[in-house]
This record gives sequence, structure tokens and C-alpha cells, in this order.
Amino acid sequence: MKVSIKRAIKVAGIVCLAFTLGACFSAFKGDKKNFEVIQNLDIFHSLFKELNLSYVDDIDPKKLIKTAIDNMLKSLDPYTNYIPREEMDDFKIQTTGEYGGVGSVISVSDTTEYIMVREIYPDKPAHKAGLKAGDLFLEVGGVDVRNKTVAEVSDLLRGKPDTDCKLKILRNGKEINTVAHRQKIQLNAVPYSAVLDGGVGYILLTSFTTNCADEVSRAFKSLKEQGATSMILDLRANPGGLLDESLKLANLFIPRGSKILSTKGRVQINNRTYTATANPIDTVMPMVVMINRASASASEIVSGSLQDMDRAVILGQRSYGKGLVQTTRELEYNNALKLTTAKYYIPSGRCIQALDYSHRDESGAVGYVPDSLISEFKTLHGRTVYDGGGISPDVYLEPEKYANISVSLLAYNIPFFYAIKYVNEHPQIAEVKSFALTDAEYNDFCEYVANHKKFEYKSRTFEAVKELEKAAKYDKYYDDNTALFEQLRSSLKPQLMKDMEINKDEIRELVESEIIVAKYYRAGGLAHGLKFDKEVAEAVKVLQDKERYNGLLNGTVPSHAGDKRKSNK
Repeated sequence: MKVSIKRAIKVAGIVCLAFTLGACFSAFKGDKKNFEVIQNLDIFHSLFKELNLSYVDDIDPKKLIKTAIDNMLKSLDPYTNYIPREEMDDFKIQTTGEYGGVGSVISVSDTTEYIMVREIYPDKPAHKAGLKAGDLFLEVGGVDVRNKTVAEVSDLLRGKPDTDCKLKILRNGKEINTVAHRQKIQLNAVPYSAVLDGGVGYILLTSFTTNCADEVSRAFKSLKEQGATSMILDLRANPGGLLDESLKLANLFIPRGSKILSTKGRVQINNRTYTATANPIDTVMPMVVMINRASASASEIVSGSLQDMDRAVILGQRSYGKGLVQTTRELEYNNALKLTTAKYYIPSGRCIQALDYSHRDESGAVGYVPDSLISEFKTLHGRTVYDGGGISPDVYLEPEKYANISVSLLAYNIPFFYAIKYVNEHPQIAEVKSFALTDAEYNDFCEYVANHKKFEYKSRTFEAVKELEKAAKYDKYYDDNTALFEQLRSSLKPQLMKDMEINKDEIRELVESEIIVAKYYRAGGLAHGLKFDKEVAEAVKVLQDKERYNGLLNGTVPSHAGDKRKSNK
């Protein structure tokens, strides 16, 4: 068997490293743990050397090592990750919200041959180049992008600011050539804010990226100038992000010197206490913070600290329960490791973390904190709250659920594709506040759905009947009950038009929202959605009922978070 020079060099490097580690062994022989580390690293390198030299097929060393690293880290927790250098740009975008590109959201089109423009950011290069939602990419930078993936097209669209990106797109069957001049794109962490009825300010924060606390501060001050006398901070589905930004954000609304957070880890350097170091912008305006099951990490630090300080009423559903601190370490050759170094504890002393990854059952599964181990804590003014992971709201609301027909339509992107058709056919569309589909237009949408060649409407009930049939045939019960199964199929078969009529209001709202986003961009869609948001409506009610609001914070009105039977559910 012949080994290439390149491979021989790699093997020699591995062998040298193994000898180096072996030489280091004598320095650690008095320490059992260090001995095990060196011993197992030596075993690993010996194993890899044999694979590299003698495995029957040619192997990709980089891919093999990456697989080993990923599986090793997977055994710890989901947040300790190896970041290869080729993924560093995406990682930086997640933490800073900034990248060089054209300012658009792309996705797979109705025909998988093309990648399409899903959304345009106003006043960004794509917008200035004339791109519209629904455009199909033919070429990017002179490269034919038909049958390429979203990731491949995204890489071509990104690039250094102040460089040109030549584009060939397909719109309504016509090819169009244009050029987008790339620039630094900073995604807004606060994509929408407004003063609602009754002088209630509303701020939507979607991520904890660089400078997001400043964005919230500016939005708050602006809404206050516009007459807002109370405030809603919407953290629903906010996955978190930078710890420093969560501390700054909490600091906006609590007195200087107040404890916000503490972290505790295995290494002393990771044991820290964080306090509010700046003067707040407001400590008295009534505030509701909205959370749900997808609110995590930094969102939980903010909502939890404001709850523990009795500064805001928390409304919605219990948060995710991610209370693990991650720190990024630079590795050789521009790679990085994001590793968990500590746990978060909010002012009352509660730990946010819901799952204990250090204790797994025989199958490797991780469990939630059992009710028997849930402990009681006190807020600043003596309200009872509990740990067990996540933040339990003071006002619990059942999450809204879409009907099966709505979920099916969204899965096939039907409302979006119809919205593109509608916008092309209606150059003039009413403003966000007044826009609404007529009954005739809704019927046109229904006809569009009925004639859609790829849309397949299924129901869980009907699919369950099919599975029951399979089981009956396997157990040989089917032949004696064919009439019964036929009756079940007939009565439970999904009825598309009937379900679209039953759920007309819900579906109409989805279609209207897509049309408005296509015409007036994301801010327009968010404004439209607020009109139908029952949770926001409930938050407004809480803020307008001063007796209830104050009672929730001083403990005279029962809080969901103070009921152990409910708070951890």
C-alpha cells in the first residue's frame, strides 16, 4: 500500500504529538486524573494513526476528527460546540447580528430548482438593486445557482462591504440583470416598536446581539416621548445571545447597584456576581415582559431578574430553561470552542437551568428537575417563586395553536406564494392599518389552494386511521372489518374546502400578513400581526388594570409563579 507524502506528513505529526504527550506523562504521573487524560489522548492518537494508515477505504482526516469532536461534545450538553474556521462567519453573525452582504432572506422556491428571495430588508443593497420577494436567482456573481442549496447561494451573496454582486434573476418569466453593492448589514434586534391603544408602548426584541440594549433604550425613550405611560417588552421566541447585553438591558429598568445575576462554575474564575453598574432610564413605569417556551438564556436573565426585583409582571408561558454560561475559546488554526463554564442564578438565588446534563439515565436521556427537589425563593418584596428551571410567568396564558389546515398551508408556503401572486396583480395595496382581504379575494385564495399541484392536505386523525389499517392487516383483523374501516376513512377524510371555511379568520390573517410583508416589509407584517395577537391584548389589559398590576407585584393578587403546583408546568 502506498502512502502519499502529504499523508505521511500528517501521520508523522500525529506520532510526534503522541511521543510529546508520552514525554509529558512523567510530569503528571503523581496525578491520577492527568494520567488518565494523557493515557486516553495517547490511545486516541494511536487509534487514529492506525485508521489513517490501514483502513480499507481512503478516509478524510478532517471529517473523521470533526465527527469525533462533535460526538464527544454531544455527550456533555447541547451548547458546548466546536466551531471550525469555515463556520466562524456564521457564528459571528449570530452574536453580532452583522455581516457583509445584500440584505435579504432567501429560501427554496416552489420549484426546488431555484432559490428565491423570501424577504427584502428596506434600504439595503438588495432593495436598492430592485429585488422583490418571490424573485428567483439564476446567477449570483456570474455563477449559475440553479439546483444549488440555500447555504451555497447565501455564501455567494455575502462578501466584503463595498464590493459589487452581479445578479441575474427570474421574475414572472422574465430574466432581469442587476447589481447589488454589498454593504455592512446590521440586523435590527428591535425590528418593531409602537404605541398601542391606551398609551401602552410595545417593544419587540428578537435577539441579544451587539448593542441590542441600546436599541431597546432608544425605542423606550422614543415611545415615552410619543406618550407611552406603560410598556410591553416582548421576548417571546427570543433565543438569547450575549450575556453583557442582557445585563445592560436589565440595568435599564432597575436601580444602580442592584444584583442582576451570579454565575457559578467548577473553576473559581467563573464564579462572579453581576450588578447594575449604570444609571437606569426608568424604574417606575409599569411594565409587562412577555415570554414563552422559546424564550431562552439572556431572555430568561432579563425576565427573571425583573421578576425577582418585582419590577415587571411576567406574562405568557414558562420559558425554556437554559441557564448555562458559554465562553468562546480560540483554538489553533482559527478554529474555536464554545464551552459551558458555569450556571446562571438570578437575584432571588434561583437557577434558570431546567435539565441536568451531568446526570443521565441508562439510555443517556436527561430529565427535568423532579417536583420533590423544587425549592422556594423570595423576590425583593417577599413574593414566593420557585426554581426548577426557566422562568414561570406571573400571568399564565395558554399558547395559541394553529388549526391543522393552517399548519399544512404554512408547511407548503402556500400563503407566501399566493401573496407574491397577489402583490404582482395589485400594484396598489391599502396601508397596513386598513388592509384586509375581501370575501371574494379569500375565495380566490381557496381556489388557488385547491388547484395547487403540490399541496397535499393531511390530518393526524386520517393518518392514524391509515396506521390502524396497517396494524389490522398485520394482525389479520382487517378482512373481517372492511366496512368499518371504509366508514372511518369516509367520515374522517380531510375536507379541504370545509376546513378552510371553518378556519377562515385564522387563514385570512396568515395570508394578509404575507401580503403585507411582501409589500411593506417585516415591520408592516409585525404591525398587522399585533391586531390579532391575543397575548399582547392580555398584556395591555394587565397594564390598564392598575389594581391587578400592583397586586401581582406586591403579592396581594395570586400569581401563577407563586403556585408550586402550577409554576413549574
